[in-house]
Amino acid sequence: MKKIISVTINNEIYEIAVEPNQTLADLLRYDLGLTGTKKGCDTGDCGACTVILDGDVVNSCLVLAIQTDGSVVDTIEGLATEEGLHPIQEAFVEKGAIQCGYCSPGMIMSAKNLLDKNTNPTEQEIREGISGNLCRCTGYQKIIEAIDSQKS
Repeated sequence: MKKIISVTINNEIYEIAVEPNQTLADLLRYDLGLTGTKKGCDTGDCGACTVILDGDVVNSCLVLAIQTDGSVVDTIEGLATEEGLHPIQEAFVEKGAIQCGYCSPGMIMSAKNLLDKNTNPTEQEIREGISGNLCRCTGYQKIIEAIDSQKS
């Protein structure tokens, strides 16, 4: 039986009916059309589905949508504005940190969350901050350089 929840996603409030077993990833992708959140492993190992939930990164494939009632969710779609890409998105482009792009939304959300909490992370802290995100293309060095370029 569906339950109506109220969740703020990318600064927009949604009142939406969800199934008890529906994941946040499925809610974002299939109900709301926010397909920037990728579904990779569906087991919480790859980080492709990473979003920011109430100020912390989570694997949206492991969070039930019903658990987000009253919460705030930020996805990759919420970063860019009418003026353009978010600075961390720009840095990923400029530093060549995007190859196939599949991991990029989750990686960027982890990077944003790290930089929101620590404006001057060390390389080790950057590595730890993105440790939940797997990338099979870049070898991580360009990603680390992109994040490092955004330190204040």
